[in-house]
Amino acid sequence: MKHEELETLSTKLSGDFRSIEPHLRDLDKHLTLRSYLEGYSLGELEKTIWQTLRANKVAIGFIRRNGLPNVTRWFTFIEQSHPDIQEETKAADASTKKVGAANYNLALQDTEKGVVTRFLPEPSGYLHIGHAKAALLSDYFGHVAYKGQMRLRLDDTNPAKESEEFQDAIVEDLALMGIKADTLTYTSDYFDYLYDMCKKLISMGKAYADDTDQETMRAQRMDGIPSKHRERPVEENLRIFEEMKKGSDEGLAHCIRAKISADDLNKAMRDPVIYRCNVNDTHHRTGRKWNMYPMYDFACPVVDSHEGVTHALRSTEYTDRNPQYQWFLGTLGLRQVHMWDFARMNFIRTFLSKRKLAKLVDTERVWGWDDPRMPTIRGVRRRGMTVAALRDFIVRQGPSRNVVVMDWTSFWNANKKEIDPVVPRHTALLQKYMVKAKLTGSEAPSGVVVEQRQKHPKNPSVGMKDVVFSSEIYLDQEDAKSFKTNEEVTLMGWGNAFVREVPAEDPITNMALELNLKGDFKATDKKITWLSAQGLELVPAELWDFDYLITKDKLEEDDNVEDFLNPDTSSVEDAWCDAGVGQLKADDIIQLERRGFYRVDKGLNDWKQGEAGVKGPRVVLFNIPTGKATK
Repeated sequence: MKHEELETLSTKLSGDFRSIEPHLRDLDKHLTLRSYLEGYSLGELEKTIWQTLRANKVAIGFIRRNGLPNVTRWFTFIEQSHPDIQEETKAADASTKKVGAANYNLALQDTEKGVVTRFLPEPSGYLHIGHAKAALLSDYFGHVAYKGQMRLRLDDTNPAKESEEFQDAIVEDLALMGIKADTLTYTSDYFDYLYDMCKKLISMGKAYADDTDQETMRAQRMDGIPSKHRERPVEENLRIFEEMKKGSDEGLAHCIRAKISADDLNKAMRDPVIYRCNVNDTHHRTGRKWNMYPMYDFACPVVDSHEGVTHALRSTEYTDRNPQYQWFLGTLGLRQVHMWDFARMNFIRTFLSKRKLAKLVDTERVWGWDDPRMPTIRGVRRRGMTVAALRDFIVRQGPSRNVVVMDWTSFWNANKKEIDPVVPRHTALLQKYMVKAKLTGSEAPSGVVVEQRQKHPKNPSVGMKDVVFSSEIYLDQEDAKSFKTNEEVTLMGWGNAFVREVPAEDPITNMALELNLKGDFKATDKKITWLSAQGLELVPAELWDFDYLITKDKLEEDDNVEDFLNPDTSSVEDAWCDAGVGQLKADDIIQLERRGFYRVDKGLNDWKQGEAGVKGPRVVLFNIPTGKATK
């Protein structure tokens, strides 16, 4: 928003929630990846807006519940960083300090001439959370910080690994995260141009054809030994390049290498391969037109410059190759592109190599790229991560170059803050050895009673649900085994009851409880979930939980993934749920009392005919981590 728009907005934040909500949402959108509303310091207009919201009880309640994550982040940051503008300063805890810690003031060069960023994924797999950071940062600096452009270019230079499925999935996942590129292009759009640029390099004596076998070439590059073909005549190199284009036997034996250095201390500068042949795989866009394809290190700078990219943001794993990037631009006389490196997101007991992830999919170690154990955008979404929490978490990391390995705790804790205030509560009991309890006493219902109760005890806007009360209820086996004779327990959502006798049988099948609804629930140690054994039909469900895919916190470069794969990464238990669970559909998120948060992977009505198998239709629920602990 421009300054004038912010001035107008500042006058519209003091009303009731209905009148201010659209303006709060505009503010939330404006604050994506921003610490301040304008520039990089607190201005008078920003003070006015903050103080207006602070004085509005309706607004402050919504902000404290994290209803709009960017506004909440900004509000807390101002509160903690500028105590002089508030009446009372609260002590900041460590997690709150982190909210405003990311610094986006990178002082990018030549921004007054316009800014065009790009996101450049290879369509050889689905986007993972590391890609999400790259995409969001490029989107921020292209669109938000400098009001420029952000281009999406799919780097489809390796037909052996790429497919239309992957390219479509990338576009869909970016849209899911609210990222809209100004243009969508493909490196394959520029194959003719790249061919001409490679010919130019060869003609300049800056590239040569080489048929050294791969093992020898690798050893020579490591030891700084030049190839025996490094001084081949230009005419011979051009002739072989044309043989590569034809896919002849001679051409197939060669690659083209840039003639940069044989022994540079930076090994990325040691005559890298820039073109190689592939006649075995059909390119998903260009078919069989080409028998040779450019390498990423050559195509990336050449096309960046050609497309008008002004600032290329890449993760720090490419830092050693930045001089190589600039060498291609300088040698070919192409327009310069500014660069910025940022640290990729790394998590414990997780790897983000698409090659390794693809192997898990291909060997059926996981269900697919959207498996809830996978660190892909679709994987964490299927596990229960919300888009708002995902964006907010990545935003908080910022464009820092500091490489750290994070625990998943903070990732999932950010999600809990998003879902806890708004998702409905339901009840589930494990089917195995479920206990039927007879309720006695004068307060026990004589029949079935159905009452309307809030789905969320603190948020009436979530809606209402039916709760069934009757003289027979079901309990979990583990709860029943924990009871002591004459102990008073609390039946959650109902009241207290006395356990007059604990059966000696194992497992317990039946028992009796004496209702004591006048009892003080604060005085009991055990709050027990239960379901009526009469009235509305219970809903069958599967409760799934998942563990890490690998057993080692951080894989080293030479580690064999197979040696560290976790043999037991999922578990499932059959359960009965209250009738309201039967109305849920895929992607709904709920909290099962005393069990945690769950995402609905399949509702009762999501099964196709014959698909449900012998179990029949059931609700499939995936446990959502909350950040409290890791396995």
